[in-house]
Amino acid sequence: MKVHHADITTAMRTPADSPSGQEPSSEVNGASSGDAGRESRLVVELKGIRKSFGSVEVLHGVDLEVHAGEHVVIFGPSGSGKSTLLRTINLLEEPNAGSVRVLGVEYGPGVPGERVEKRGGPLQLRRHVGMVFQQFNLFPHLSALHNIALALRSVRGLGRRAAEEKAAHSLRQVGLLRFAAHYPGELSGGQQQRVAIARALSLDPEVMLFDEPTSALDPELVGEVLAVMRVLAESGMTMVIVTHELNFAREIGDFNVFMDEGLVVESGPRGFFESCSNARTRQFMEAVL
Repeated sequence: MKVHHADITTAMRTPADSPSGQEPSSEVNGASSGDAGRESRLVVELKGIRKSFGSVEVLHGVDLEVHAGEHVVIFGPSGSGKSTLLRTINLLEEPNAGSVRVLGVEYGPGVPGERVEKRGGPLQLRRHVGMVFQQFNLFPHLSALHNIALALRSVRGLGRRAAEEKAAHSLRQVGLLRFAAHYPGELSGGQQQRVAIARALSLDPEVMLFDEPTSALDPELVGEVLAVMRVLAESGMTMVIVTHELNFAREIGDFNVFMDEGLVVESGPRGFFESCSNARTRQFMEAVL
């Protein structure tokens, strides 16, 4: 499938990418990285989140706050509920109880007795929240550029030309502009995940969710995806990341959350990995670091 406009074709010939295609641009939408902190604007607020699958409750009244420009890292053993918690933020998993507030709008059942001034639905919510999954979820019959442009046309209602121009810009942000005409089958796993990140970024989200974005990659491809995420973090993008990459979590996390058995066991700011006091947290970190 061809790129249809001369200005995009010209952009594709610019030296935006290194020959290896692994150096993302530092030009990413977001607040200044200096804005991160627990005192800045509240973007996501979860209160008393409970989630059950059948008769099994997997989240037992979890609270979480995410502030503008902040990078929140959630980690813990498999089955601890961390991915389920992440997916409640954009209602891919609808909580059975509790409050899901994004930018002050309530999207969950709510907290009994607490006044709700604004209530929204899933489609409204997902216009503000981008998500990157373990699997890339790219259309195999569309080029990298058109995978992104399709989302822009469907979700944002952009025309073809505007969608392709914005898609090209998003690919440049993740260092893949020169691969715009390539199909997913022609890209490595790391490159496909970077296209998926570009697709989410193109929609200008207020917050980005990452659900173990490197877990499906060969070890030698993990670094290029983490490099893109590092640039996003440095740009001030608000991020919530579920990951097993604890060295990366230690580097990037402004606020760190350890979960086990559907509960937040312990949480804390930078320095958490050195100062955590809960025995279960320390046991887990000693086993994986």
